[in-house]
Amino acid sequence: MKRALIVVDVQNDFCEGGSLGVNGGAEVAFRIGELLHHWSHKDPKAPDYAVAVATRDHHVDPGDHFSDDPDFDRSWPPHCVVGSDGEAFHPNLDPQPFDAVFLKGEHAAAYSGFEGRASDGSALADWLQGHGITDVDVCGIATDYCVRATALDAVRNGFRTRVLETLCAGVAPGSTDKALAEMQHAGVTIG
Repeated sequence: MKRALIVVDVQNDFCEGGSLGVNGGAEVAFRIGELLHHWSHKDPKAPDYAVAVATRDHHVDPGDHFSDDPDFDRSWPPHCVVGSDGEAFHPNLDPQPFDAVFLKGEHAAAYSGFEGRASDGSALADWLQGHGITDVDVCGIATDYCVRATALDAVRNGFRTRVLETLCAGVAPGSTDKALAEMQHAGVTIG
């Protein structure tokens, strides 16, 4: 068994003060940053991850995913625009330990990290399989959107999947509870 950590979209625009800020996003960024710090410094109390990767929304021109009159379901205010501060990792998160970063959503809506590509062009599933990964832990923002989509795709791609609920922030309690139930039903462990 080889386990990977997948950190989903811990970016400025998804934390408080961002164009799509989620309450608790900055705190989640801090806690994930602490976990990464302990893991990268080989702290014996840290989880035994073989690799740690991140996903980032990375919008150039995502079409009707951006709207001046968003429905907050399929259309959203502009966010994570390439070259903007909103696209950057939140400063509470230290991105240095990541083995790869997968960018998603350049020209279309993208929720799952499995839609992203690394700098070498590889897709997340292929990259993980190439590193012998069998199990993944997923955390980040937002529980009810991109974390949900990433965890469900992880299961579809054959990875044993766990969502680290205390290292996630959701948009709203109702949609977060619904997403957690859907993930559990699909075989995701909530831990």
